[in-house]
Amino acid sequence: MNGTAHMAAGAAAGFITANSVQGDFSTTAVLVTIGGISGLIPDLDIDGKLSNKMTFSPKMIRTVAGVISILMMVYSFLEEQGREQWIGIGYGVGILLLSTMITQRRMLMFTGIGVTAAGWHLNEIWLLLLGLYIIVASLIPHRTYTHSILGFVFFGFIASNLESSLVLEGVFEAAMLGYASHLIGDMKLLPFNKRGVKLFLPLSSKEF
Repeated sequence: MNGTAHMAAGAAAGFITANSVQGDFSTTAVLVTIGGISGLIPDLDIDGKLSNKMTFSPKMIRTVAGVISILMMVYSFLEEQGREQWIGIGYGVGILLLSTMITQRRMLMFTGIGVTAAGWHLNEIWLLLLGLYIIVASLIPHRTYTHSILGFVFFGFIASNLESSLVLEGVFEAAMLGYASHLIGDMKLLPFNKRGVKLFLPLSSKEF
């Protein structure tokens, strides 16, 4: 199932939740948004589409780092003398070498660390937990733990704390239904899915 379909299913879950709590227009808009985002959350794992949307392109960062390193080396060669010249060139070479190590996985991990730090600084438990979720997602293969009951339960803690933070009825239900819609949408029981989801990791790797 593609990202657009997952987001649409999650948004529909949010709309259903809004109707069940008889929310007004603004409440409905919030719950539809939360449901739609939650429908994409499992694809934060490294090969998922959402991870590519929320981080800078590694190719772009490598290009920028390469330009900076070359400029630093040229500047050091033309403007510096002696020891400072070689130090500047060395820094440029170092940046160039480090840029070759930038990957989507590392970018996603840095994003998770940033979100975790923001949650800690703002004293928002849901944001801190989301950061931890992103970090874990950066370390695992696609369609594993983020697509399991374990991931679903962990996301439940995020959703529960988000509802407490927003003080808005229906946030938890919209988020959980949106997440669940993603897992169902990726199951093998749907004819267009060649792969399923391993719901019972780490106890079982059977796909459903």
